[in-house]
Amino acid sequence: MGKLLIVGTVAFDEIETPFGKTDKILGGAATYIGLAASQFDVDSAIISIVGDDLPQEYLNLLTDRGIDISALEIVKGGKTFFWKGKYHNDLNSRDTLATELNTLEDFNPVVPEDYNDADVVMLGNLHPIVQMGVIKQMKKRPKLIILDTMNFWMDNALSDLMAVIKHIDVLTINDEEARQLTGEYSLVKAAQKIFTMGPKYVVIKKGEHGALLFNEDQVFFAPALPLEEVFDPTGAGDTFAGGFSGYLAASDDNSFENMKKAIIHGSNLASFSVEKFGTERMISLDRKEIRERLHQFKKLTQFDIELQ
Repeated sequence: MGKLLIVGTVAFDEIETPFGKTDKILGGAATYIGLAASQFDVDSAIISIVGDDLPQEYLNLLTDRGIDISALEIVKGGKTFFWKGKYHNDLNSRDTLATELNTLEDFNPVVPEDYNDADVVMLGNLHPIVQMGVIKQMKKRPKLIILDTMNFWMDNALSDLMAVIKHIDVLTINDEEARQLTGEYSLVKAAQKIFTMGPKYVVIKKGEHGALLFNEDQVFFAPALPLEEVFDPTGAGDTFAGGFSGYLAASDDNSFENMKKAIIHGSNLASFSVEKFGTERMISLDRKEIRERLHQFKKLTQFDIELQ
């Protein structure tokens, strides 16, 4: 069983979409990544920080799925990171209504002894200095370091972000962020420029239009499954990252061919995540449903054609 170390937020979200709105519910990058990765036979742990206002049932939810939370720091009297947002009718754009860093403001990650030899490190969207701090604590170089980031860090901590990108194997960002990071409109050219920054692989997420995987002169495109209803896209990207990293940690194969499969597994799990608010759908998900939908993905792209 491969070891997966997950770094990211465990948080409260308050979400409004055209289909309704929630009160404070469980969210955070590490939460979604962990729940998705738990669908594979992988030994995983989360590094994060919360206040003692996070209900015990949320912690139990993680441990019940075999996720080690010994490195989840609980600050007595502290408040958990909180994000509030409202999605527009197309669900592709949103307005951030509130962001409260709370305990996250002074977060200094500590890698647990049992995971400083992890095979795969999944660095969820956080300040690049925090991400670098985790890399420096690893006892040996992980087989794979995956980093997720966003335009906020490109705007506010670009030099720190560029420093950490030098040390990773896979960068996952969306198409808009790839263009901002590189100044290239063509995603092919953007990926090529990112290779010069350090990563061997680049995953560019295109939301409802799927995802692209680049490695040197190789390119793979994975579609997104057309869905009848999308209720909440909040955790889709992190769920994708959890499926991607969880599958790679479980399979212990970091070849381009296996990463193609990992992209499909990530896309598959993300297609479930958006069906209900927050983590609700990921909590109820079972492996039979996952297998059935994987068959749908296969049918979506499988065809016979005669080539002369």
